[in-house]
Amino acid sequence: MGCGALSLAAARGRAGPIRVSQVELGFGAPVSGAWATPENLSSFARGAQDAGYRSLWSFQRLLVPAGSGMEPVYRSVLDPMAALAFAAAVTSRIRLGVAVINMPFVSPGYLAKQAATLDVLSEGRHDLGLGIGWMPEEFALSGAEMARRGARSAEYVQALRTLWAGGDSEFRGDFYQVPAGTQAPPPVQPGGPPVLLGGMARPALERIGRLADGWVTSSRTDLSRISELIAIVRGSAAACGRDPDLIRIVVRGVVRAGDSMVAPDGQRIRLSGSFDQIRADSQWLAEQGVTEIFYDLNWDPRIGAPDADPVTAVARATEIMEALAPDTD
Repeated sequence: MGCGALSLAAARGRAGPIRVSQVELGFGAPVSGAWATPENLSSFARGAQDAGYRSLWSFQRLLVPAGSGMEPVYRSVLDPMAALAFAAAVTSRIRLGVAVINMPFVSPGYLAKQAATLDVLSEGRHDLGLGIGWMPEEFALSGAEMARRGARSAEYVQALRTLWAGGDSEFRGDFYQVPAGTQAPPPVQPGGPPVLLGGMARPALERIGRLADGWVTSSRTDLSRISELIAIVRGSAAACGRDPDLIRIVVRGVVRAGDSMVAPDGQRIRLSGSFDQIRADSQWLAEQGVTEIFYDLNWDPRIGAPDADPVTAVARATEIMEALAPDTD
C-alpha cells in the first residue's frame, strides 16, 4: 500500500512536532468505575497538572455485551470527549488526549467538529487518538460495518485534516466525502489536533507510520516487544520519506502498583510492582524509543471497577499519582 497523500509536516501545517529527548509522563483521567465522578475528574485533572504531568487521557467504551465477562474497567465508562471538555474547564496547561475513539462509530465530519471544539475550548491542548474497533456488538449498536476498517482509515484521517484546514475545502474518496464548504471555528493547533492511531497488527503499525502523528498503544500491548513494534512504525514512516524520529510513541501504562504481575513466560509484567520498579520500567521504555507514557489507573480494579470502594479508590489513586509524578527538578 502506498504512502499517505500528505507528509507529516504538511498535514500538521508546520515544520513538525518537537523532538522528544526523554519520556514525557501523562495520567489517565478518572473515567471508569468508582472514581469516575465530577468531583474526582476535576480534582485529579488539576492535581495531575499541578504535579507536572504533561497530559490527561480518556478512552471509549460504548457497550458491555450481556454475559461477556469483560474486565471491570469497561463496565462503567464516561464519554471520552465530554470528560475531556469537563477537564479542560478546570485546567490550563495539561494536554487532553483520548485513547482511543473508534472511527467506524462516528462520522469524520462529526468527530472533526467535536475535536476542533475541544481544541478551541482548551486553547490548543487536544490530542486525538483513533482506532478501528473490534467488538461486533458495538458495531451493531452504532450501525457501523466491520468490513474494510483498515482501508477506510486513511480516508477518515484525510477527511479530518481537510475539515481542519480552514476556509473552503473539499474531499472525495471511496468511503467518505467532504462537500465543498467550511467547518468553523477551526482548531487552534495549525492543521488540527495531532492524530494518533492505535493498533497492534503489522498492517496497522505500518499504516501509523504512513499516516499519523504517532502511535498510541492499547492496554493489551506486550511491552516486552515494544522496541520491535516501534521499529515497524518508524520503518514505515522512513519508507514514506517521513522523519521517523518525529513519530510520537505513546504508551498506555496499565499500572498495578504493589502487585507484581507475571506473564506466561514467568517474567514480571512491566509497570507492575513497587514504585521503584515502575519508575525503572518507564526509563526502560524510554530507552526502547517510547516518547510518552500515561499512567492509567482505570485498569486497577481497586480504582476503576464499578464496585470498588469510592473512598479507598480515591486514596489509592492519589497515592500512586503523587508517587509516580514527574521529577520537575
